[in-house]
Amino acid sequence: MVTSQERDTRARFAERYAAETADVRAVEEVVIGGDWGANGYTTRAEADRLGALLGLDAGSSLLDLGAGRGWPGLYLAAATGCRVTLTDVPIEGLRQAVARARAEGVSARAVAVAASARWLPFRARAFDAVVHTDVLC
Repeated sequence: MVTSQERDTRARFAERYAAETADVRAVEEVVIGGDWGANGYTTRAEADRLGALLGLDAGSSLLDLGAGRGWPGLYLAAATGCRVTLTDVPIEGLRQAVARARAEGVSARAVAVAASARWLPFRARAFDAVVHTDVLC
């Protein structure tokens, strides 16, 4: 069930994600230390710390809530070898994340699911770890 708030969020982010990202990627390189489609302010060092604290490795499955364009889930998949499921409400950001996963060679370990964190379509204990960086609830 989609709420009016989720519809508004989708509409607002559709425009945001439709914007060209070339300039944004240059800013991301300076601010977070890489250009992985960041939507927020989590740095690469912080993402590395998350991966270490969560013990992510090739046998791990990660759920990234509010993934947007795929940061930091795609980065963690590339850095640790884990599998990642990216979830968010706006489809536009997830489309960019899927394209990025292909470009980075992690598409075999990454899947995008359009879903609200309020009603996730996964069974209990389906993931080894969950991240939700720079997400406002």
